[in-house]
Amino acid sequence: MLVSCPVRPTDVHEETAMMNGWTMGLEGWLWMGAWALVVVAMVWLLVREPRRPQQDDARATLRARLARGEITPDEFERARRLLES
Repeated sequence: MLVSCPVRPTDVHEETAMMNGWTMGLEGWLWMGAWALVVVAMVWLLVREPRRPQQDDARATLRARLARGEITPDEFERARRLLES
């Protein structure tokens, strides 16, 4: 008694290429690349230093020097005008 098989027999090489688990295909590589980019972006966002304008730092230094008495109010005003220009 012969039973017909509706499934076409495949070549041995074709079957092993699909079943061995070593090939991911283009879609697998694209997804892996996308996740790698997400991880790199998250690490970059977490470790980068926030940027602050340099002018604000200079003004804060001037205010601190005035508060400590290192400069006079006139020197403070001159330096502040110089920073604003």
